[in-house]
Amino acid sequence: MGSLPVMEKLTPDPKKLLAEWEEWEQGITPPGRVMSNLKTGGLPVLLRSLIDDAS
Repeated sequence: MGSLPVMEKLTPDPKKLLAEWEEWEQGITPPGRVMSNLKTGGLPVLLRSLIDDAS
């Protein structure tokens, strides 16, 4: 039986995350899709790193 490869976490791209947010503000992308894109785009990782840097 084979094993699945380990998924590497990508470094969040703040510009891409902001573009996703702006699409929601403009009504281009529905809220559920935006939340999914922000999560998979690394927003939680980015926010945690900002909190760590502020400490």
